[in-house]
Amino acid sequence: MENRGLLRVVLAFAALLASLALVVHRQSDAYRELRALEMARTERAMLESERSRLTAAAQRLESRSRIAGVTAAWWGMRVPSTDEEFVIILRPAEPVRAGRRAPARIARASLLPVARPVERD
Repeated sequence: MENRGLLRVVLAFAALLASLALVVHRQSDAYRELRALEMARTERAMLESERSRLTAAAQRLESRSRIAGVTAAWWGMRVPSTDEEFVIILRPAEPVRAGRRAPARIARASLLPVARPVERD
């Protein structure tokens, strides 16, 4: 009988240790997942910051003032004044049926003198 009572105590103690080990293992897994989640959140925040920086840089590069400056520096171009602009109305080449008007597309163009290279003898 004495062996039977000792066996029960040993089995109960082993079950307690096994359940405590399982709890520790689950908590370790949860902390590992939380660290991975925090790293993913940090990476996402960094990527969003990079995206907004690149978007701002693209908008700055596409701005009219920057493009005007670059074209002036590289090709000697300038923004035309209002008396140098004209409107071209383009009509489609296909025939228009009777009673219908052809849709017009409007294109803007400018009359700027083109600098020709000076020929040297």
